[in-house]
Amino acid sequence: MRILIAEDDSILADGLSRSLRYDGYAVDVVNDGSSADSALQLQTFDLLILDLDLPQLSGLSVLRQLRQRKSALPVLILTASDTVEQRVKGLDLGADDYMAKPFALSELEARVRALTRRSAGNSTTVLWHKRLSFDLNGRTAQIDGLPLELSARETSLLEIFLSRAGRMISKNQLVDLLCEWGEEVTTNAIEVYIYRLRKKLEPSGARIVTVRGLGYCLEPDHHAEPATSAPHA
Repeated sequence: MRILIAEDDSILADGLSRSLRYDGYAVDVVNDGSSADSALQLQTFDLLILDLDLPQLSGLSVLRQLRQRKSALPVLILTASDTVEQRVKGLDLGADDYMAKPFALSELEARVRALTRRSAGNSTTVLWHKRLSFDLNGRTAQIDGLPLELSARETSLLEIFLSRAGRMISKNQLVDLLCEWGEEVTTNAIEVYIYRLRKKLEPSGARIVTVRGLGYCLEPDHHAEPATSAPHA
């Protein structure tokens, strides 16, 4: 999942980006409204965290222009003003959620998880595939109920494949989904991450297949467990 933070308070932006990166998200940061508007037109994101009091172009203007382009990107508004009028204005323009500063980081992280699940089309908090389960909240994987140890990159890759099971994903798409601006990750590195992930998934029966010239695909599981089921013994 890739998140854009538009926040002119550098200390707050740095704290948010560090926390979200620790949770496995790719995070890009801009500090003014014009840069946010340009980024949103040039790059695909899964969530926008938007401060309303931005220089050059206000957060409300960024939001208005985003919705005028018919974008359904989830938007979480941050603002120092917690007036009803301000909240109503932001929500009427198409914001999905709203937090007043100061806020608890744990609450923001929970709201980010909820909005990114919605963005990916997942209403459940647990994804099942063969004997594998993946908790979207804790971002942890299990095989037959036993923890599966994954690196941050492997966890992000697994989440991408599970949310797009049966769909082709190119190497370049994976680079875009995993990496932030200025971060150099080659398609060769993607191959290494996928090789390692495949080895770890072998006991679960989940298979990431390579389609030459196109990319990768997680074979669909036509007998997936419902999200409320317990794994078989």
